[in-house]
Amino acid sequence: MTWRGSTTVKDRILACLPYFLPLVAVYGYGGFLIRQFPFLEILFRPIAPLLEIYRIPYVGLLIFIGLFIFVVRNEKISHFIRFNTMQSLLLGISIFLCGILMQIVAIISGQFAIQTLSTTVFLGIIVAVVYSLAQSLMGRYAEIPTISDAVYMQVR
Repeated sequence: MTWRGSTTVKDRILACLPYFLPLVAVYGYGGFLIRQFPFLEILFRPIAPLLEIYRIPYVGLLIFIGLFIFVVRNEKISHFIRFNTMQSLLLGISIFLCGILMQIVAIISGQFAIQTLSTTVFLGIIVAVVYSLAQSLMGRYAEIPTISDAVYMQVR
């Protein structure tokens, strides 16, 4: 749905870029799955430089704040780019919240629950990012339940 005007090829490409951040953030959750299926490691090789940059303390927080202030809140940037940037930021927040949940689960239960939860978070974010990238490249708004509703509240 492109209800805020048409999108250019440049807008479509720029709207895809923020989705690399949730991929970087969720990479650590895929450890169990990547060990079982080593070919998945090949899929993450293109973002290896981002993985190294993201390991520097507070870089993730600075990128988050920068994108929120300079892209999402900047009304001179097209709505399509701001929408996709905010959606990728909310995916990152959901990864952070899942990390807190996993710390609680680690205290209560065993390794199997952690592996299951990690793999579920990893696959869920990968599917959401791939769907969002595909929709963005086609010039459509990616509608992810609950997250997109929150994005529409933030991006006017």
